[in-house]
Amino acid sequence: MSIEIKNINKSFDGRGKNLSVLEDINLTIDDGEFVCLLGPSGCGKTTLLRLIAGLDNPTSGEVVANGEVVEKPSGDRAVIFQQYSLFPWLTVLQNVTFGLEMSGGSKEENIQAAERYLQSVGLLEFKDSYPHELSGGMKQRVAIIRSLLNHSPILLMDEPFSALDMQNRHKLQEQLIGVWKRFENTIVFVTHDVDEAVYLADKIVILDKNPGRIANIVDVDIERPRKRESEEFIALQETIVKDLDMGD
Repeated sequence: MSIEIKNINKSFDGRGKNLSVLEDINLTIDDGEFVCLLGPSGCGKTTLLRLIAGLDNPTSGEVVANGEVVEKPSGDRAVIFQQYSLFPWLTVLQNVTFGLEMSGGSKEENIQAAERYLQSVGLLEFKDSYPHELSGGMKQRVAIIRSLLNHSPILLMDEPFSALDMQNRHKLQEQLIGVWKRFENTIVFVTHDVDEAVYLADKIVILDKNPGRIANIVDVDIERPRKRESEEFIALQETIVKDLDMGD
């Protein structure tokens, strides 16, 4: 499912002032593409993600998903925040099948589908565990699987791994790429981490702040699986860091 962002401007009123957060944003995200929104705190990354999700509306311009103007949230666009948003009183299996039960369908088929997805990310043996019994990385995998199981073709992810240590962050990045390749979702992923963006993205959209504008769009033509120690990976990181430094 493709996304078109057309002439987006977003401002907020506060303390008697009008604060411009995003200005003149134009961007096309192709069906099945993995795009990272990269930039410093305050550049409008999360605001842009919320506009794509339909959780907020632009001051002017429009977001179009699969040919329809985005005006409100939709099951076609799942949002995964830093917080895990799991129901603590439900097991892993119950959490991931919750949305399916709300929309009907065979309970047996829902469970079979959930177990296949959980197996794909190494969580099947934890299907009867509760969220408090899981690590942070495992909770995020559950949240991702729940979105996939609800057949959301677009995943909107707001720094979902930022609270994790480096080892678990790298592991989840690798698993996310595996899930994305298997299910061919369109992913928009917010990050301030250059390494993360280069590892994950087909395309990196670099935002300037005050107000947020697109400073550069970088196509990542590095073969997968990507190796962080490779010369091309390091070189692209250094180029992007320079771009970010120039924007300060």
